[in-house]
Amino acid sequence: MEERRYRSASGAPIALRRRQHSASCRELAVRCPRLQLRSLSAVTSAVWLVAYGLFVLSENSMVLSAAIFITLIGLIIYLHFVKIDQESLLVIGSLGIQVTSSYASGKESTTFIEMGQVKDVVINEAVHMQKVIYYLCILLQDPGDPQGVSEVVPLFQSSKPRLDCLIEVYRSCQEILQQRKTAPQ
Repeated sequence: MEERRYRSASGAPIALRRRQHSASCRELAVRCPRLQLRSLSAVTSAVWLVAYGLFVLSENSMVLSAAIFITLIGLIIYLHFVKIDQESLLVIGSLGIQVTSSYASGKESTTFIEMGQVKDVVINEAVHMQKVIYYLCILLQDPGDPQGVSEVVPLFQSSKPRLDCLIEVYRSCQEILQQRKTAPQ
């Protein structure tokens, strides 16, 4: 297993792990930074300070209880549905591509795309907030038109790796896709 350090589009440090299981099977995982205690403390303190201010004005202790309850529920929702720790791509030349997102709470979301549906894997660009960002996506083949594309599936939406990291993932995917195209049917 090989691990390299990169940066995301926002400048946050990320790590790319490459694991080659066989010549036609490769796993690529992008790890995002863990939840920062400093940002968690800042948000919690801000909510509780506002609640304390409202308590002083209203002299109602339910305000403080509600602040604690809202903070805990918000943290659980954030960890279970929003904060993604790792996004991985498992490319198996004979079967397909599996995309997995691992959340901070331990929950995983997995999508599998059969290799027969995959037309290509490409790096695309988009203009976002006056800057160009790059993203990796899978082009799905249109069943009615062999030359057409029916859907574009973006990858690594949470970690948003920069171009240098995307190029390495792209090359790994293309190696396996080329093996599949050159192999006898």
